[in-house]
Amino acid sequence: MYLKGHRAVKKTDQKQKLNEWLERHKGLIFKVVLAYSDKREDHEDLFQEIAVQLWKSIPGFRGDCAETTWIYRVALNSAMAWFRKEKRHRNNQRSIASLPPLLIDSPTPRDERLNWLYEKISQLNEIDRSLTLLMLDGYSYREMAEILGLTESNVGVKINRIKKHLVAELERTKQ
Repeated sequence: MYLKGHRAVKKTDQKQKLNEWLERHKGLIFKVVLAYSDKREDHEDLFQEIAVQLWKSIPGFRGDCAETTWIYRVALNSAMAWFRKEKRHRNNQRSIASLPPLLIDSPTPRDERLNWLYEKISQLNEIDRSLTLLMLDGYSYREMAEILGLTESNVGVKINRIKKHLVAELERTKQ
């Protein structure tokens, strides 16, 4: 039995819940991974870090918010912490290219527009990156504010600035 904060959770139940979350929400997690890491080796590391943090968070999940809201919160917080740590230790990082991949890319090539969008999203600061992912998944301003700890009006202002920035980037690309 695993006891953390709010309730006791059996290891088998915790494992089952993690497997369910990873299967049901792998697209959400993969979007966060792509937005916060740019190399395949980093994708693997970040995915593992998010999975570990999801595992640790299961006993604290009480159902007060939607499952996707919880998973986004954990994934984004994990990604932001991982990104800051990676930035500090980038030069000392050892390669794990020889290990088998955990995330399997689709055999069909991604649309170049999607590649462009993920590249531009990865260049945004942490909060703007997170807001963009949440916006693309159709979250309301209130939900985004809850996940990221911002006010709804702040979310609205930031989203409008992000949109203007991306449109300007697109215009520069067309020239």
